[in-house]
Amino acid sequence: MRFLHTADWHLGRIFYNLHLTDDQAYVLEQFVALAREARPDAIVIAGDVYDRAVPPPEAVSLLGETLSRLALDCKVPVIVIAGNHDSPERLGFGGRVLARQRLHVVGQVAAEAAPVAVADEHGPVYFCPIPYAEPAVVRERLGVEAAGHEAALTALTARACAAVPAGARKVAVAHAFVTGGVASESERPLAVGAVPTVGAAVFAGFDYVALGHLHQAQQAGGAHIRYAGSPLKYSFAEAGHRKSVALVELDAAGQAAVEEVALTPRRDVRCVEGFLEELIAGGATDAHADDYIAVKLKDAGALLDPMGKLRRVYPNVLHRIFEEPALAAAAATRTDHRRQSEAELFAAFFAQVTGRGLSEAEAAAAAGLIEAFGRREREVGA
Repeated sequence: MRFLHTADWHLGRIFYNLHLTDDQAYVLEQFVALAREARPDAIVIAGDVYDRAVPPPEAVSLLGETLSRLALDCKVPVIVIAGNHDSPERLGFGGRVLARQRLHVVGQVAAEAAPVAVADEHGPVYFCPIPYAEPAVVRERLGVEAAGHEAALTALTARACAAVPAGARKVAVAHAFVTGGVASESERPLAVGAVPTVGAAVFAGFDYVALGHLHQAQQAGGAHIRYAGSPLKYSFAEAGHRKSVALVELDAAGQAAVEEVALTPRRDVRCVEGFLEELIAGGATDAHADDYIAVKLKDAGALLDPMGKLRRVYPNVLHRIFEEPALAAAAATRTDHRRQSEAELFAAFFAQVTGRGLSEAEAAAAAGLIEAFGRREREVGA
C-alpha cells in the first residue's frame, strides 16, 4: 500500500501582511504532479487545511480545485480531517456526497467511527480519520469521561480501532501534539490553560500514524508516528526547515517505510546577516533576491532607513532581527501582537485598562472563556 501523507496547508495564510495564496498554489501544483507520478493508493491530509475557521474565497477556490484534481483527475481516494484551525462544520459540509467521488472529508467527531477501506494486493488497509476535537466535544459526542486532550484522544483512537476487523492493517489520521514533538513558531496552541500534549501510547495498535499540527517533518514517539510538516515555511524560525510530504509504503505485515519528498517554494523564507552596504552589494547579484527575507544588520550605531535601502535589492525584506542588546531591548518594547496568544492579548488589555495584572482566578476565568469562544468558532464558524 502506497499513500501520500501531508498536513497543515493553512490555505489563506497571511505572512507579514502578505497573502500567500499564490505561493500555496505553486507548491500544491507540485503535490498534484507528485500524485500523478507516484500513483498512490490513497492521500491523507491531516488537518489545518485552512488557516482560520472562515477562510477567504481564494483559499476555498484553491482547495476545491486541488481536491478535484486529486480525487477526480488522478482518481485517488483522499482522506481529509479538520485541524484546530479549521471549522469542522464548514470543512465537513457535503461529506456524504463527496465520499461517492473518492473524497472523504471528516470535520466533526461523529457518533460512530467510519474507517475508509482501501485495498491493495494484500487486502484492505483501514484509514481511520480522527479530526481534532476538544475534550468537551468528545465528552458530548461519545458520552465518555474525558478530562483532558489525552483522555479524549484515547477514547477516539480506541473507538477507531474497535471499528476495524481484527488483524487488519490500520492507519490513524489525526491532528494532535504528541509529547516529544518539536514545535515551531507558527503553530497556534491547541489549548488555553490546559495540557495540550498527548503520549504516543494513545496510538497503540496502529501500523502508521499520519499526524498534523507540528510544522516540521519529524517522528514523534516511534518511527511509525510521523508529522508530515507544513508544505511551506510560515515563520522565519522555520528558515532552516526542509519542507516535504511523506510517501509511505505499507507492506503486507503493516511495516511502514517512509520517503520524504521535498517541495520547492515559489519564494524561500531566509535569514541574512551582514553589514548594510555588503548586503546591498550582494543583493544586486542574488539570483533569489525576491525571497522572503529577515535581516540581521551588524552595523554599529544608527542607520538611515536601512530597510528602505535593502528593499531596493531585496523587495521582500519583511523583518529586521536586532542583535545589539540595546537595540534588541528597544525592539522588544514594540510588541508584535501577531505572536501573542488570545490570553496574552487580554491580559495586556486588562492591565492597560485597570492598571493592574490579572489575579490567578481572573486569569483562569479568562482562559475558560477564551477556550469556549475558540471552540464555538471551530464548531460553527462564528
